[in-house]
Amino acid sequence: MIYFIILVAVIAIVAYSVLSQEVFGAEPKGERLERILKSKNYKDKQFQNQSFTPQIAEGFSMPKVMVNFLFGKKDPLLKPLQSIPNVQTNLKNLLENEDVFIWMGHSSYFIKIDGISFLIDPVLSTFGAPFKFFNKAFDGSDLFKPQDIPNIDYLVITHDHYDHLDFPTVKSIREKVGKVIMPLGVGAHFEKWGYSPEKLIEEDWETTVKLKNNFKITYTPARHFSGRKFNRNNTLWTSYVLETPTKKLFLGGDSGYDTHFKTIGEKYGPFDYAIMENGQYNAAWKYIHALPEDVVQASVDIQANNIIPVHSGKFALALHPWNEPLQKVTALGKEKNLHILTPKIGEKLYLSKTDQQFQNWWE
Repeated sequence: MIYFIILVAVIAIVAYSVLSQEVFGAEPKGERLERILKSKNYKDKQFQNQSFTPQIAEGFSMPKVMVNFLFGKKDPLLKPLQSIPNVQTNLKNLLENEDVFIWMGHSSYFIKIDGISFLIDPVLSTFGAPFKFFNKAFDGSDLFKPQDIPNIDYLVITHDHYDHLDFPTVKSIREKVGKVIMPLGVGAHFEKWGYSPEKLIEEDWETTVKLKNNFKITYTPARHFSGRKFNRNNTLWTSYVLETPTKKLFLGGDSGYDTHFKTIGEKYGPFDYAIMENGQYNAAWKYIHALPEDVVQASVDIQANNIIPVHSGKFALALHPWNEPLQKVTALGKEKNLHILTPKIGEKLYLSKTDQQFQNWWE
């Protein structure tokens, strides 16, 4: 019994030591928690999706999914066989009047438009997890480092999962960030990591915030979940409608397909550009991550003139071949006569051009 008690105590101490690390962020408390409790999207002690959203789809079970994910036969193209092609673009040397979108791999991207800069979900570590031995980035996909980031007006976070909110990155660029735009509850992480409350713009769905130079951003629903430790959904997840003096963009974040896309399209569309999640999907979790056919339909629903697929090309977080998301969404988009734009990591996509073409670099 004594040895058992000692073993339990050692396990408890190790667990506490691990879970107390900065990377896990902080739980919402105080005034932040009071705001969360008043949210119409917060019920039964957690944030809720607009529709019933099971983590695992019908016909699947969590144990079987986990066993298959950990021990099942892996596709030979789960990871690329050679380095991901990229284009070295110096973000600090962009011209003042350049309106550009620059993909950084996975769901990380940089936008400079009408003189204002945005950095969205930057994961510039070589891993998309709390520890370095998980989810290592593909060779060539980790082109950008925190030191490559210029001073930016707005850092934008869609939710607090590790492959979207990367502690080493956001801590490294803290002094370069003007303001941080994030969904309700996520500010607790940023305050723990040394960001002053004055820098944080933290709101609920259907809130519109006026930004500098007549820009505005609206928090719109997504169908997903959140959490960095064991408590799920204690912070909100979101998509965004970004309106500039000349353009309207939809920043999709992570989301399974649902009626919210059509609602957003009817209320805020059409969009000049829609940046859509496309990758790391599985039929078992189709309610929280879009399948390629869902990406296409969602793009139609929100009335997107141009679609930029992201959420692939850097990490293997699902079991499909690494290049399947881009193969499928471009093929399906062609059938629907959609204009899908697929720049390489680091390649400039000019937001003021309508005829820019990109290679099928993943083939």
